[in-house]
Amino acid sequence: MRHRHRMGIFGHTAGAVALATLSLAAISAGIDALSSPASAGSGTPWPVYHGNLLGSGVASGPATFHGATAAWTSRPVHGEIYGEPLVVGNEVIVATENDDVYALNATTGRRLWARKVGTPVLSSKLPCGDISPDVGITSTPVVDTARSEVFVVADEWSRAHRSISHHLVGLRLTTGAVLLDQVVDPAGTTPAAQLQRDALTLDAGRVIIGSGGNAGDCSTYHGWIVAVPETGGALRTFEADPAAGDHEGAVWMGGAAPVVDGAGHIWFATGNGAVDAGPTPDYGDSVIELSSSLVPLQTFTPSTWATDNDHDRDLGSSDPALLSDGLVLQVGKSQTAYLLNGSDLGGVGGQEFELDSFCGKNVDGGNAVDGTVVYMPCQNGVTAVRVTASPPSLAVLWQTSTGSPGPAIVADGLVWTLNQDGTLYGLNPATGNAVVHFSIGSVANHFPTPSVGDGMLFVPGATHVYAFTLASSA
Repeated sequence: MRHRHRMGIFGHTAGAVALATLSLAAISAGIDALSSPASAGSGTPWPVYHGNLLGSGVASGPATFHGATAAWTSRPVHGEIYGEPLVVGNEVIVATENDDVYALNATTGRRLWARKVGTPVLSSKLPCGDISPDVGITSTPVVDTARSEVFVVADEWSRAHRSISHHLVGLRLTTGAVLLDQVVDPAGTTPAAQLQRDALTLDAGRVIIGSGGNAGDCSTYHGWIVAVPETGGALRTFEADPAAGDHEGAVWMGGAAPVVDGAGHIWFATGNGAVDAGPTPDYGDSVIELSSSLVPLQTFTPSTWATDNDHDRDLGSSDPALLSDGLVLQVGKSQTAYLLNGSDLGGVGGQEFELDSFCGKNVDGGNAVDGTVVYMPCQNGVTAVRVTASPPSLAVLWQTSTGSPGPAIVADGLVWTLNQDGTLYGLNPATGNAVVHFSIGSVANHFPTPSVGDGMLFVPGATHVYAFTLASSA
């Protein structure tokens, strides 16, 4: 029986084509799917946004913090860094808004190779947006460790045709040589209006790409999920709000990647849709599960969807948090946390539990899921939430007061988050208190998030990568 509980933050703490049970085995498979060693070297890789296909944001290692020291700061890169650094072997991969991709030596920060994959688009050529002066590679890349290939999506300007297009580019991990370059704009779209913001991921030999609109919700865009074979070829596509008006249903999730479970199903959330009246929504403000062939399997949409759509309360400003007990947690801009049954999302208003007045501001970006605790990037402070399965419930454990944070990860016994003021904090997971902090200077975007590889922490500044050695691994 579905429990539709509602509770304030200070209280005690659809249909399916083929419903798939979200099991512990599927969660484990999703975590392990990108953990094979890379040919570039040894060490535990971080080849995709928040470390694995589930985006759990948790690095294996000791549960007790022993200290951290600054190791190196990279030379400045050309263009600003919006994505998360990736770590495979002894390489750190980072991409920029100048359409440049860099590989850095993880031990020293020395530049191993650099590749310019296209000409970025002047922001003045876009109908709106808050990225300037150029828009190039905005999303976090993804690395297929088995192929030793890194994939990026570059927004590119063609001088010859005076046109804008998005290219999926595959680069050899060890040298930066170009292995693939394919336009990936779905037919009929307006590329200038589509921003490829959310991180890339992999599923069944395909690169999974989401897109939405530029900041300002202008011109003609819809939310899209596009699947492209890693070797190139025909696109598979899913469009959110296909019958809607000019600009709706974005897939952006604060830069997080769509979640891929062990069955190869793709989970994501969308922004506000066009419809604010009528009997049913149209994939706007929803959590959606797709098959690997991009067939919709099931959805969840709040019963307040019409009002949420009308007031820009994107449910999809963050990604779904998939827990090993089969539950799913989703929070967006509405300050309402929804606990869902992963094997029956419930269609409209089918949540298992609802926590109102959550965190006091937007939740933007990827989560970190450590057992039954989810660390959520609320713009009022990182918020730790405990999820209970029986009866279904949520309890806020703590919220930081250290400023406006980016999405957190868990490593070496601490919760790490990079504030928009350029301060890196290591938080006590039991209390949220800052155990250590470092100033790295300016960051480029609202959702910066660090990564971990082989005992080191890598942090994206605006135009530099900063590395820290974790003492327990030294």
